[in-house]
Amino acid sequence: MFRTHNNDKTLPVINSLPAFCRRVSRLSLLLAGFCCVLGSACRTGKSVASRQSSSRTVHVIRDSSLLQQRADSLFFSAERSKLLGDYRTAITQFSDYLRLKRNNPTAYYELARLFIEVRNPQYALGFARRAASMDTANKWFQITLADAFGVNAQFDSSAAVYDRLAKRYPENEEYIYNKGMFLSKADKTEAALAVFDTLEARTGLVEELAFQKQRLYLKLNRIDDAAAEVQKLINQNPEEVRYYLILGDIYNSNDRVEEATAIYNEVLERDSTNPRALIALSGYAKKNGDMAQYWKYLTRAFANPDYSIDEKVAYVYPYLQMQKLDTSKLKEGLQLSQLVINAHPEEAKAYALQADMFSQAGMLDSALMDYNKAVTLDSTRFTVWYQLMWIYSRQEDPANLLKVSSIVSERFPKEFMGHYFKGVANFLLQNYPASIDALNMAVQTGNNGDKGTRADVYSLLGDAYHATGQHQLSDSCYDKSLAIRPNDALVLNNFSYYLSLRGEQLNKAESMSKRSLELEPESANFMDTYAWILFRMARYEQAKEWMEKALQHDDARDNPGMLEHYGDILFNLHEVDKALEYWQLAKQKGANSVGLARKIAEKRYILATERE
Repeated sequence: MFRTHNNDKTLPVINSLPAFCRRVSRLSLLLAGFCCVLGSACRTGKSVASRQSSSRTVHVIRDSSLLQQRADSLFFSAERSKLLGDYRTAITQFSDYLRLKRNNPTAYYELARLFIEVRNPQYALGFARRAASMDTANKWFQITLADAFGVNAQFDSSAAVYDRLAKRYPENEEYIYNKGMFLSKADKTEAALAVFDTLEARTGLVEELAFQKQRLYLKLNRIDDAAAEVQKLINQNPEEVRYYLILGDIYNSNDRVEEATAIYNEVLERDSTNPRALIALSGYAKKNGDMAQYWKYLTRAFANPDYSIDEKVAYVYPYLQMQKLDTSKLKEGLQLSQLVINAHPEEAKAYALQADMFSQAGMLDSALMDYNKAVTLDSTRFTVWYQLMWIYSRQEDPANLLKVSSIVSERFPKEFMGHYFKGVANFLLQNYPASIDALNMAVQTGNNGDKGTRADVYSLLGDAYHATGQHQLSDSCYDKSLAIRPNDALVLNNFSYYLSLRGEQLNKAESMSKRSLELEPESANFMDTYAWILFRMARYEQAKEWMEKALQHDDARDNPGMLEHYGDILFNLHEVDKALEYWQLAKQKGANSVGLARKIAEKRYILATERE
């Protein structure tokens, strides 16, 4: 019955009626000007002086006519721009119009509406005030002034405008209603209630009015009065379940459990599967420790396919966080998610919800089953595909990771992570050129992840370029990775090790390796790298010291590469027998290179150039 005036939208009637009137008035002005010109041209019998004076008058009228035509053209253009939604152009055109015609209130009114549309409240109020003051009788100008006050949060002033309109047009109930609404926004709660009471006395019981009064009573903490407003609606229409639910929610939100329970049970008498009532009653049962009754209510609610799956998901999702703090919540969350699947077996988000539960609990195989089911039902949700890629990467399953990431990179070519995981999968499968292509595609995508992930891409690209012997590109990628994340110990270690293998930039390699050890001082791998760089720099005593630190770790003593490195260091310190012992130990642990075989056979260190 009532229409709350929307401050953000121009009412159609506001635009159409005055626009029509303006077009008629402008046409009348043009015709009047035209007749004046004709009248002047038809006069005769004047003196020369009079004719000269008449000629100047015609000249002035002709200029005025052109001015009017120019103004009309700007006005029509502005109206057209407004209808096309090009508000900023319309603002410019109306502003140009006002330079020619400063006394047209309609132009100020139009600018006020446009500035409301483009969210410039101060300008809107300025133009609305000008229009309303120039033509106080135009109700549309007054309504726009109320709107402009509203978008400037001057709700008292908006209410005052509607108060004047209501007095001028006493038959218009909408003005009274809007006055009450703006008083409510101005926190004049009692005054707003008085206005709505006055309006209700005229209109009788109307749902919208009752709800507005109910909200105001709640704001005043007058719970019984708020409930009474809803009860009036129930009495008028006892079959409308929605009213009972609103009344139950009023009692529920104010901890009046007994009254709320009675209302919700009354709802179930009319609608035995009503989810809101069942969910509320399940909450009371759980709070009282009656878990059997809790599950009874909850199962009935979740079994109802008309209960929105989005609301069910929203109900269950907190269990993802709760299970981090209380593992017993996992079972409950999984039971609830299964109920969602039972009620919505063809909904992808039902399976995705349960998969999230499994994934959060580290039950990755179960999560994979549900994520795969979800993408079978709906292949458009990138987030589910991402979860699949993440799990396959975590499980170190490059074959399935490549399969899924290939699909993702084709279906979502602008998503960075699809290309990244494709690069990871190909790298793990030693498809280095394919890995390089995918990782470069990841770099090129606009949505290329956070800084940390970009650093990972460059790091992996460095590894892939190294594997293909493209050392310059490899070094460049490592540099880019470290520029983003300078304290990445793994990149520092790998980059420095690869430089040492090539015998290049050894000072830089030594500095990076040393930094990696500062970051992770207990890493045997990093100690081995640092020792090897020192060895390559012919600093054999220091190399031996660091290698022996590394070999204090159990995993290092089982690493054939580290054992061979120690043998190389010992040989260059002239401990030939001990070097031979460690070379042979490296062979026993699985090293089988030609270079190692020659070292043992010839009992000497073989330079890399000799091995080739």
